[in-house]
Parts: sequence; structure tokens; C-alpha cells
Amino acid sequence: MSKRKKTTRIIPIITWTNQQLMRKDIMATKDFKMGLCVLLEKILLMSDGYEGFAFQDIDDSEIDTCGYYSRIYN
Repeated sequence: MSKRKKTTRIIPIITWTNQQLMRKDIMATKDFKMGLCVLLEKILLMSDGYEGFAFQDIDDSEIDTCGYYSRIYN
């Protein structure tokens, strides 16, 4: 018996992740956002759908800060 692959639409995942990355509340830490970025990038790379990202605020994009992981994915 062959394994069946599960598929899902990626656009809702990208949309949800972008919404989470826009959060500024106390729970939206750098580590939280970093985890979301890593997971979404892996999903996009595995599906050949990675098109890069943009920073939400280019003036707040210093490496290893919360702003660095405040991104928008296409």
C-alpha cells in the first residue's frame, strides 16, 4: 500500500504567518517570530514557492532583533 501525501493550500498559511509577524504584543517575541520565519521558509522551499521576503520596517531590521523577523512573505 502506498503512502498518500497530504496537500494543503499554501496561501492561507502565508497569510496567517504574515499576520502573526505583524503582531507587536508582548507574546510576539523575537524567538516567536524567528520560529514562524523558519517554518514558513521551509514550507515554501519544499513547495518551490519561495519568493523571498520584505521587512515590514526597513529602519527596524537590524540582525538578531524582533524587527529583523518582522517580515512579509509573498
